[in-house]
Amino acid sequence: MVAGAVVGAAMGGEARAFAPLGTLFIQFIKMLVVPLVAVSIISGAASLGGSRSAGVIGSVSIAYIFATTLVAVCIAFGADALFKPGAGVDMALFEGGGKDYGTAPTLSFWDTLIGMIPANPIKALVDGNMLQIIVFGLLLGFGISALAEQKRTKVVGGLNALLEALVWCIDKVMWVAPLGVFGLMAESIGTFGFEVLLRIADLVWVYLLAILVMGVVVYPLTIATMSRVPLKTFVKEMVRPQLIAFSTASSLVTLPENMATCDRLGISKEVSGFVIPLGATINMSGNAIYYTLVTLFFAEMYGIDLGVAQYVAIAVVATLGSIGQAGVPGPTLLVVAVMVAAGVPIEGLPLLYALDRIFDMVRTVLNITGDTACAAVTDRFVKRTK
Repeated sequence: MVAGAVVGAAMGGEARAFAPLGTLFIQFIKMLVVPLVAVSIISGAASLGGSRSAGVIGSVSIAYIFATTLVAVCIAFGADALFKPGAGVDMALFEGGGKDYGTAPTLSFWDTLIGMIPANPIKALVDGNMLQIIVFGLLLGFGISALAEQKRTKVVGGLNALLEALVWCIDKVMWVAPLGVFGLMAESIGTFGFEVLLRIADLVWVYLLAILVMGVVVYPLTIATMSRVPLKTFVKEMVRPQLIAFSTASSLVTLPENMATCDRLGISKEVSGFVIPLGATINMSGNAIYYTLVTLFFAEMYGIDLGVAQYVAIAVVATLGSIGQAGVPGPTLLVVAVMVAAGVPIEGLPLLYALDRIFDMVRTVLNITGDTACAAVTDRFVKRTK
């Protein structure tokens, strides 16, 4: 990242010669992200049938995940309203910038809701329509979970094996990430210069503030009021998995340590065995904050006045779309779905792809913290039913 910034500043527009390195990396990620999301969503939903207390565990954990993710989106709305990190950016600094995009096209709540349902799931996979893939994947996964145990075990086993293979592919692709990030940063700095990049710093600190509110206020509050785990113990035991999450930027890599943390917190294996793997796939409040803030940031940069329908679309797509972000490091492609839903142009996204590793490390820490908090809360409700 640093090397790319130096080269971009030194070479200026000529640094675009390194763009293919970034494009190659992005293409590899795009190649894998659709099957990875589809398989992980189906596998996570199908796992609901593998527990004696599946009904309680599934309903409580999923309710917690969706509720806290929606809270995360609201926090992002509040942070943007207070600080407006995208306001004041001169779009003339962008190549072809300065264009007046006006008001975002009208998008009603029902349009958004109907658009979530794929008329053709295969077409949704081909087009990479993440929101439709998520809806279909959840429905199919729930259908698999309703099968007889013998049939369900075979299907879930196959899905998990395929998921492991896809994660292996992602792991190998990440070997070229340094070159990809170098190319993306060199192109971004060479094209846009440091002045615009420094404006992104406003987005970074507002993003960090929103992450802190969620991680230091909301999750601890749920632990203190809705679980039997002492808050001090929770904070102490989470240090190690949080460090792993920060260094690897991967919820899936952190998964084994997070499950071990649940054991130390006294959470039953029945609960942690389901909630933690599911959470590593669909509990992504950090991603929801990112999607929301980035969309609002670019709307402000382009001078777009968002209406109520657009804010509803952002909230719905960011909340539901965040569960489609697989627990592996890499550029966040699903933010495109949120921006498109709100009618916000995506031309400036390469700037954020170059800095995505920074965003990714921070949001992964919040995501895995939410996974353990969800397990702790769910464990209390399950124990009450016994």
